[in-house]
Amino acid sequence: MLKSYIAFDVETTGLNPVQDEIIEIGALKVREGRVAERFIEFIRPSSSISSFVSELTGITDAMVAEARPRKDVIRDFLAFCEDDVLVGHNISFDYSFVKTDAAASGMNFEKKGIDTLKIARQALPGLGSKSLESLCEYYGILNNSAHRAYHDALATAKLYQTLAHYFEPTAPKLFVPARLIFKIKPPQPATPKQISFINNLIYKKKLTVEWNPDTITRSEASKLIDTLLKQ
Repeated sequence: MLKSYIAFDVETTGLNPVQDEIIEIGALKVREGRVAERFIEFIRPSSSISSFVSELTGITDAMVAEARPRKDVIRDFLAFCEDDVLVGHNISFDYSFVKTDAAASGMNFEKKGIDTLKIARQALPGLGSKSLESLCEYYGILNNSAHRAYHDALATAKLYQTLAHYFEPTAPKLFVPARLIFKIKPPQPATPKQISFINNLIYKKKLTVEWNPDTITRSEASKLIDTLLKQ
């Protein structure tokens, strides 16, 4: 079992690291099996948080209104991670968002990691759900604030230690850190349908909007449409 690592989790506005955004990062730095430092911070998104995400996480627009911008938070989080191995539950999801945001700000984020979801799938094939919530319930790990980044990160660290206690002696290969791989796809241009919809919204609402239909990306167009619909 690793005695030093970073357990982390992110809360996001959606599932796509190119189109959606991180709204909270939570992490704990473990040294010799104990929590040595914590990282808990909101990120101010470029558009409103959906009611679904707010209901799931408890994070509202008001809570992130005064948060720092993405680049500043990501820079500090990368510094917090140092050269440590990352531990996460379905870690490829969280890693993909951080790496995408790091790349957008000109920073590298190449890490090794351990995925407690991958371990659970192989070590507990007879267990139904392998979600963090289900595994915490199975092992009696208390997590009173599920779907908040730091609390999920802490629960993941406890889950990792529990799984290592039970299964590492007989299946050590499951616990070897592996290089995390996520290839960032280049931004896709907005679709003709999006361009047409934006033009119609601007015309019908009689708005003045500075935008370039020749350079706007699919993600940017989606966010612009959401903004225009609310005006």
